[in-house]
Amino acid sequence: MTTTLEKTSMDEFERLLEESFAKSYSVADIVEGTVIKKEQDGYLVSVKGAKSEAFLPEKEISSQEGAESVEVGDVKEFYVLKEENDDDNMLLSLKRLSFAQAWAQLNDAKIQGDIILAKVISIVKGGVLVDVADLKGFIPSSQLRTGIPFDGLIDTKLEVKVLEADPKKNKLILSQRLAVAEQRDQVVDNILSELQEDQIVKGEVVRIADFGAFVDINGIDGLLPISEISWSRIKHPSDVIKLGETIEVKIIKIDQELKRISLSLKRMGEDPWQQIEGQFQEGQIITGTVNKVTGFGAFINIFPGVEALLPVSEMAEENVNPFNQFKVGDSVEVLIKKFTPQEHRIALSIKDINKTEESAETTEAAETAEV
Repeated sequence: MTTTLEKTSMDEFERLLEESFAKSYSVADIVEGTVIKKEQDGYLVSVKGAKSEAFLPEKEISSQEGAESVEVGDVKEFYVLKEENDDDNMLLSLKRLSFAQAWAQLNDAKIQGDIILAKVISIVKGGVLVDVADLKGFIPSSQLRTGIPFDGLIDTKLEVKVLEADPKKNKLILSQRLAVAEQRDQVVDNILSELQEDQIVKGEVVRIADFGAFVDINGIDGLLPISEISWSRIKHPSDVIKLGETIEVKIIKIDQELKRISLSLKRMGEDPWQQIEGQFQEGQIITGTVNKVTGFGAFINIFPGVEALLPVSEMAEENVNPFNQFKVGDSVEVLIKKFTPQEHRIALSIKDINKTEESAETTEAAETAEV
């Protein structure tokens, strides 16, 4: 005969035994369960290994796009919305199952290093938001090929690699730069073999920096230094070119060992230094525009794309401060003291203008006296 104490001990033992086989499910897990009862605002679901029945709310049965139906006795896979604890049942969802599968695919892509497509939907602080299989992802500016986001990216599809895919934190971080780098390594040799120096090619401006710009030439990035953008002095590459713009450039160097190409935009036009040969001569007085003032002198624009140096020692007979004498944009009369366009050098003087004028006056006075 079983006593009450023995029966209580047996029940406690069975409960502990059952709990020892219970599984612990986490948010974003996919579980299999059987629908066992209809409630007022949802269904109770028996999940194998769970300590108690899970709950499937009506609002988590189907999305607007789908029309999932549920009946008692159905065996289905569910997405875990909330973990089971001592106070609450496990919370399930059917409509988020597709999201869970998408997260799983993204995690596989991360592990295998696959390249996937992401559609840019908006520009935000620090990068861009993208859509990947109806999931929202983020590409930091540092992981964009362009380095910075720009309006032309919106609605475009970018090839990216997965850096982080965490469904629990709803965190999807992607990289376009890694995808581009991998593709570049695969095609660079073939592309370089088809290019040659002095060739004119079209490319898209994909990144702009202080020192120049990178232009996509048939899938590889060529460097367009700031010194090769314009014959005239510019403060920044963005003064002349824009991200996403298609431009024609000349290949000026191909480094097969380093697998790099150097480009020029300014050499698409005629060299202004060649144009000025024969137009100027030493001793000639001309008018120019101040382009830049430094401690050692001023750079004067005397022809489109041609700058000449006016040293501080040639500004006046006495010592002067260039910054007190000139400002950018000033029109100034100067004398060409040395003219060597083949070396891209022209030296100017202001103080010698006075000497020239004095010499001319002396000569004129002597001639008058002789008459």
